[in-house]
Amino acid sequence: MRKIFFKSMKKTDMKNPSPIELMAPAGSQAALTAAITGGADSVYFGVGKLNMRARSADFSADDLPKIAMRCHEAGIKSYLALNTIVYDNEMEEMRSLCDAAKAAGVSAVIATDIATIEYARSIGLEVHISVQANVANFQALTFFARTADTVVLARELTLDQISTLWKKVQEHDLRGPSGELVRLELFGHGALCVAVSGKCYMSLAQYNTSANRGACFQTCRRAYRVTDEETGDELVIDNKYVMSPKDLCTVQYLDQIANAGISVLKIEGRARTADYVAMTTRVYREALDALAAGTYDPNRCDEWIADLSKVFNRGFWHGGYYCGKPLGEWAGRSHSQATEARDEVGVVSNFFNNLGVAEFTLIKHTLSPGDSLLVEGPTTGAVRFTAENLHVAGKPVDAATPGDLVTLALPAKARRQDKVFRLTSRHE
Repeated sequence: MRKIFFKSMKKTDMKNPSPIELMAPAGSQAALTAAITGGADSVYFGVGKLNMRARSADFSADDLPKIAMRCHEAGIKSYLALNTIVYDNEMEEMRSLCDAAKAAGVSAVIATDIATIEYARSIGLEVHISVQANVANFQALTFFARTADTVVLARELTLDQISTLWKKVQEHDLRGPSGELVRLELFGHGALCVAVSGKCYMSLAQYNTSANRGACFQTCRRAYRVTDEETGDELVIDNKYVMSPKDLCTVQYLDQIANAGISVLKIEGRARTADYVAMTTRVYREALDALAAGTYDPNRCDEWIADLSKVFNRGFWHGGYYCGKPLGEWAGRSHSQATEARDEVGVVSNFFNNLGVAEFTLIKHTLSPGDSLLVEGPTTGAVRFTAENLHVAGKPVDAATPGDLVTLALPAKARRQDKVFRLTSRHE
């Protein structure tokens, strides 16, 4: 049973748990809270430099016991991403992290380097094979099943190919170290890389910072011109962002994904905000629960996609390679195409538990009843709500202006130092 944080997230509200495990990213304490309250079945996170989001890692090895305990109390699994290549001088660090994860009760490590895989298994720590291993055929799946119970499949496969792999798993009774059939995992939402399974060397070539070491500068996300060096002629192209794919979105294909044999659906975004984690987790939770309950309706997808569009995205490539398209769809710009803009307007200075009311000093913009707000914090996660019953200096007002000490009701508990954001529609 998941631990209940907010009344709106009662387990009894969900008819049947989905047979597909929903895995959410946790790049910070706030994102971890957002994933738990949003309904994730598992979270994945990194510590230190040996993970593919080393630039945005918000945790250290000392945090592992607390993370594992929070997940255990919430009834979800915890996965440590140890998925970079590892050099000889880092073996001790890798082994130390595996030992710490095992001691803390972390559910599994996500790995691609053979040294990491072998050591984790040697100490009895469950292993998941990272997408960087580019598993695209049954022979590769059989190889990794010797050491891993779950394998993340290459993002470039089609659903037909995935379905064939799952049939072979069943026909050959392919089991991992746990004795259970090998589970197939798939990225279901978030950023895509121009390189096959993320194995890119562009950042390494230009800045000596390797994407395969979690230090990508994302130079592929920039606009480029194609110029003939002999003549100086420029090739006219429709889109200057020729190496930046749109983000993957599969909420409208979940029935096909389930039928193909996928056991784990993974949301990308360890570098994203807690609000991104909360929104994407909630939407896919709703869709997967509807699928399990037999009420999954493609007509609801427009509503789900509209919600997903509110938070960070580079536009959506619906279905990605899974639907058999030979080429990606390109973003067309370097920045987010989220339909909502967020602007920090204050920091919570007090929260009155008996009233469910937060207090903060408004630092910018005018705030009125009906405005959309967001509160983010390590323990709070991400809570969206509509401003109502606005008070300034203890008196009800129709609007608050910068400098006012504002109090207003929240649907969930907030904490001091939580940030308050104003959400507005972004118009092109």
